[in-house]
Amino acid sequence: MADEKAEKVYEIVEVARTTGKIKKGTNEVTKAIERGTAKLVVVAKDISPPEIVMHIPLLSEEKKIPCYEVPSREELGAAAGLNVPTASVAVTTEGEAKALLQDLLKEK
Repeated sequence: MADEKAEKVYEIVEVARTTGKIKKGTNEVTKAIERGTAKLVVVAKDISPPEIVMHIPLLSEEKKIPCYEVPSREELGAAAGLNVPTASVAVTTEGEAKALLQDLLKEK
């Protein structure tokens, strides 16, 4: 994934955090996908071991929820408003990030 796209994904997570709702962490994200409440799923690439988040892209695809991979869990955690890295984030209510999300999905 290009850095530009990763930056856009981080921005969507940040805007959704302040004006909408997000779920942070693998367990919360998995629940959001299973319940069908996630609008966008973001997974960090630098997770060790990768098995922790391996099921998320597959589950997202099954539920037809867009799933993006970003290079850094530190940056993902920061975008989600956390002081610690996070493996995954789900945007459940876009808030003001709705237009940004639509632009991102058109690019896919």
